[in-house]
Amino acid sequence: MKNRAFLEINGLKLKYGDKAVLDGVTLKIEPREVLVVMGLSGGGKTTLLNLLLRLMEPTSGTIMFRGEELLSLERRELNRARTRIGMVFQNAALISSMTVAENLALPLRELSDKTPKEIDKAIDEKLELVDLKDAREKLPGELSGGMKKRVGLARALMLDPELVLFDEPSAGLDPIATERIDDLILELKEEHNVTSIVVTHEMESAFAVASRMAFLDKGKIIFDGTPDEIKGTDNKVIQKFLAPYLAHERTGELHHANS
Repeated sequence: MKNRAFLEINGLKLKYGDKAVLDGVTLKIEPREVLVVMGLSGGGKTTLLNLLLRLMEPTSGTIMFRGEELLSLERRELNRARTRIGMVFQNAALISSMTVAENLALPLRELSDKTPKEIDKAIDEKLELVDLKDAREKLPGELSGGMKKRVGLARALMLDPELVLFDEPSAGLDPIATERIDDLILELKEEHNVTSIVVTHEMESAFAVASRMAFLDKGKIIFDGTPDEIKGTDNKVIQKFLAPYLAHERTGELHHANS
């Protein structure tokens, strides 16, 4: 029997009436990969992440995670599988009336049997990982955009997941905050053996973190390969999408060579 991939998405479709949001998406992700999913707005990228967590249900297709079919799981088994998958939402999705510590405690209180003391220790560990130990008792409204993103990441890591899904993790952030998020994604891979799927429009971040890239266009995967391969693709849609970034990259290299 051949070895299964860490995560296999096969023929995933989602339709609303005659409109196909996803139209036969097939991807394989191996352990410790950082797969960056790119594409035009409205192409189905965030929908794909929601389907992987079963926050939405597809029209057809399969999602195999560690050899287990996620779409066939009953609620109890699904919650167990979800403990191995973390999600970093685009808007951080923190509960505004709860402190940072209370937000982080929620996944453990709902999906684990850890004691209050163990939860408290886990909160400190994850906040230290994202350099926010002093933010423990702050409310989300007291945090900057970059800090909220890092708290969202800390919450996604509370159950020590094997797979983390990132929805536009650096959208709206300044360059320093963006670089910190990029560094954390790579740190999770290198030091914690975490596999990541990153949806982003930020091309510098995409190429900074990706070990593989997929391009989603009109519900279909039209490219799946390495960062170097996507730069050399002859696909017109992808060429146009990447043109501003590649032009900037070439200009930057020329400037560096002449300086």
